[in-house]
Amino acid sequence: MSVVRASDADFRVCQIGFPTLIEVQLEAEGRGWATRWTSVEALRSQVKEGNVLLQPLMREERGGLMRAYRCLLLFSAVDDGQAGGMATIDVDPTRLASWERLDRDPDVREALVRVFSLASGGISMLSKK
Repeated sequence: MSVVRASDADFRVCQIGFPTLIEVQLEAEGRGWATRWTSVEALRSQVKEGNVLLQPLMREERGGLMRAYRCLLLFSAVDDGQAGGMATIDVDPTRLASWERLDRDPDVREALVRVFSLASGGISMLSKK
């Protein structure tokens, strides 16, 4: 697997709806991809219905062909009030390429990359000193 960098042509940040996330989950289940929830029910138990932000993290290639993108998902968590969650899921390359990009502007891209970077490292509320 190779890492997708923000400067790569196939990098993008997309916003997808909950029904689309369910479709991605079902496709991942059907293809036997490992990076997904165990079931739609498991997904529903963790991801609050609403929009989800998605960013490709890695490319999975087999035999020189693009098989899937391992993507980071940033979403509202079901059990944590206003807290969010982050997980990964494998996405078909054609599907990913069909989604509208939020990161067309370079400044927006830089800001979204930073948001995903902070979220993947962990974010905590801090009391000011």
